[in-house]
Amino acid sequence: MEIRSIKNVDEETWREFKAIAAKNNVKMSSLLKIMIKEFEKNSKDFWNEILNGEKLMSDKEAEEMKILTIKLRKEKGFRE
Repeated sequence: MEIRSIKNVDEETWREFKAIAAKNNVKMSSLLKIMIKEFEKNSKDFWNEILNGEKLMSDKEAEEMKILTIKLRKEKGFRE
């Protein structure tokens, strides 16, 4: 068994982590693996919902907004 350390973990967070592991009767290393997998899953679900979810505006509205933005940037002297 190798010992690893995690920097900048305050005492309360560490105590809570140990308590969750004990309450669920799992080793802390197993709990950390579960937490990482769950975090990755939630992150993927979040981006899938954003990228593949329902559109907030139609393609026509998006094109109109793009044209308006280009015009406004040109008026204010920003690059296109």
